[in-house]
Amino acid sequence: MAVGGTQPVLRKYLGALKDTTTVSLAKVNSDYKELDIAIVKATNHVERPSKEKYIREIFHSISAARPRADVAYCIHALARRLSKTRNWAVALKTLIVIHRALREVDPTFREELISYGRSRSHMLNMAYFKDDSSAEAWDYSAWVRIYALYLEERLECFRVLKYDVETDPPRTKDLDTVALLDHLPSLQQLLFRLLACQPQGASSYNVIIQHALSMVALESIKIYTAISDGTINLVDKFFEMQRNDAVRALDVYKRATNQAERLSEFYEVCKTIHIGRGEKFLKIEQPPASFLNTMEEYVRDAPTGQKEKAILAIEYKKEPEEEEKPSSPPAAPEPEPEQVPEPEPEPVKEEAPEAEPDLLGLNEPNPAATAIEEQNALALAIVPIGMTLTLWQMMLRKLLPLLEMESLAGNWPL
Repeated sequence: MAVGGTQPVLRKYLGALKDTTTVSLAKVNSDYKELDIAIVKATNHVERPSKEKYIREIFHSISAARPRADVAYCIHALARRLSKTRNWAVALKTLIVIHRALREVDPTFREELISYGRSRSHMLNMAYFKDDSSAEAWDYSAWVRIYALYLEERLECFRVLKYDVETDPPRTKDLDTVALLDHLPSLQQLLFRLLACQPQGASSYNVIIQHALSMVALESIKIYTAISDGTINLVDKFFEMQRNDAVRALDVYKRATNQAERLSEFYEVCKTIHIGRGEKFLKIEQPPASFLNTMEEYVRDAPTGQKEKAILAIEYKKEPEEEEKPSSPPAAPEPEPEQVPEPEPEPVKEEAPEAEPDLLGLNEPNPAATAIEEQNALALAIVPIGMTLTLWQMMLRKLLPLLEMESLAGNWPL
């Protein structure tokens, strides 16, 4: 018994010592002394809710009037605090500060938080967090992991919807079919994470967890209202949808019906542990089962829509066929525009190439050779049918008249 009673006291002493040391280091080394001290005191190891004055100091440092560098540093300090601790109270208080900042601070904090998660591993990923110092701490650690998943899904829902369900008015009443089929699944996933925050075991009676759960329960009202309005809008468009959209819409409707039952159970649990006292929870009414049967019958007979034709790599353009048009009185001919004669281009004089000098006089006509050639014109025809002359014989017959002419002239002796 003595050992069992000593361990909690020792853990509290070590936690207080860590907080004091961290505050002392912040006073000496930090450029943001006041902010670092406020973060440490708002997320200390004491197992009770944080003091409001320290949370207000943090919110003042990340308000819209402060430089964006201060906001970025605050997010970095909270992420460092969250990643280094193995104590459930420190982790849960840090998550509560982030959750309240999303609800109460300027929207630029949410934008900086999303940007920080994109540039680094997401700070809200606490899948491996655990505090095994006691059996109660084990139950608390499980709820801390579920709570972190809800906050992470809250940021993801904002990324899809482009607005905050808690702080902005709902818009699902006026969305078209395409936007509804995109937004409603994201809202339903957020509600799924919210319903998982239902406490179990020792976590149902922890005062810090009850404080965080009260904020979650309040947000469930607006989340379910947005889903309900969107589902009614989707049902109004359902019987005009093509088959693919109708199948998706039917899945959304079935999930909404199932989540409505689970949300009623969640509210009953909250009432038993005195969560949301003074708040009016929603009274959820289920639609008749016959309506679901009607929707399923429509999906079976819904039109599938026209299939898109495959586009060929090479498209052949067909000439449009001329349709026979009814005879109509000929229209008056339009006056043709006067054509201006284009100036004719001047002819380019081509210069004849210079002839090479005929040194042997082969190109000059000789009257004696011409007469002899005419007399021997039939010499080539005296060839028996079937005989072919060789190339040399043809050349000799051409040169023979020239040789006779030169011999007559006395130039060449034969």
